[in-house]
Amino acid sequence: MKKSTKHNVILIAILLGTMIVTACRENLNDISRNKKTVLDYMDGFNAGDHQKILSCLTDDVVWEMPGVYYHSGKVAFDKEIENDAFEGKPTIKVIRMVEELDIVIAEGTVQGKRKGGGAFNAFFCDVFHMNNGKIKKLSSYLMFSRP
Repeated sequence: MKKSTKHNVILIAILLGTMIVTACRENLNDISRNKKTVLDYMDGFNAGDHQKILSCLTDDVVWEMPGVYYHSGKVAFDKEIENDAFEGKPTIKVIRMVEELDIVIAEGTVQGKRKGGGAFNAFFCDVFHMNNGKIKKLSSYLMFSRP
């Protein structure tokens, strides 16, 4: 390969790398209002901050885990935030979020402690139905991993 061709290839690689890094930074700064609400909601759980969580919700919010529970309204939602089966704050990590119109899907992991001392690790996929930047309905799907 000619010396000038090698230099051109290197310059193109550097340029592409710079463009990718710039695009990633712009995406972090250009997050939608709905995704920001979902991240604030998750941060609220990680901090054990009921008010932060509740501020992300509409008054008539619905939280459903199909086949497990169905809660309607902020009062019912607030009671489920600290479920009697668990103790302490969970550690939630969002791996991916996808948004289409007023739906945000968040995928990630959650770790916590069951009452009586047993730890749990799970994967989640949450479907958030948004209304004016607030969570109107949440459908949660959870799969526990083996210990």
